[in-house]
Amino acid sequence: MPNHEQAAVLTATSLTKSFSGREALRGVDLEVGSGEVVAVIGPNGAGKTTLLSILAGITAPDSGEVTHSGSGVGWVPQQAALYRRLTVTENLKLFARLQGHGDPDASTAEMIELTGLAERRDDQVGTLSGGNQQRVNIAVGLMARPEVLLLDEPSVGLDPGQRARLWEFILGLVSAGTAVLFSTHDIQEAERYAGRILVIAGGERVFDGTADGLRTAVTDAGGADAGDLETSFLAFLDGDRSTAAEPGPGDGP
Repeated sequence: MPNHEQAAVLTATSLTKSFSGREALRGVDLEVGSGEVVAVIGPNGAGKTTLLSILAGITAPDSGEVTHSGSGVGWVPQQAALYRRLTVTENLKLFARLQGHGDPDASTAEMIELTGLAERRDDQVGTLSGGNQQRVNIAVGLMARPEVLLLDEPSVGLDPGQRARLWEFILGLVSAGTAVLFSTHDIQEAERYAGRILVIAGGERVFDGTADGLRTAVTDAGGADAGDLETSFLAFLDGDRSTAAEPGPGDGP
């Protein structure tokens, strides 16, 4: 749950979603507070991308509700929705127009400055490094100045240096008050950058708490005292999740 000092800027209640009779999400609740960083982890097919796309308003849930405050959410999918033959400036100006900005030139200049892409403004997107392409992708998601930024696997395919620079940029947004909810398969990335970890398995939220809380949940359920979070996570999924899960939003004390 968000820190008591953090007002909730995104709330989801009892989200469900099925595809061709298969339940992708089953009654998922969550809250994200202002300036909070939350990682969503889980095995392949757990429902992580479905959850983020519903929170972004891209996919409609079968039931449940999503509410947000202020300027809403920005969505950054895993695959960059960019035009590789257009320059950085041309891409951003195009998306500013598509989003109905009154002054696309001003919005584009603001995003170029915010993302530190001034030296690349006239480069074709297809010639950029993976990290810089992801910056452009995030700039598109930030066009509406959202209070919550949703990132689906933001560092996939990046080398360690690119990943570190990308997260330096993202955490700069957080320090200015933007909340970030991101999915990842990199457990170390979740531990390093997120203040809270949400575990999704089989379409259900089975844990909502800190990295240390996840380790404690494993040992409380009779698992080994794992030293690293990835070992704890695997043990958690293999164990009795119903006894190991921490209370989350709406679960009560």
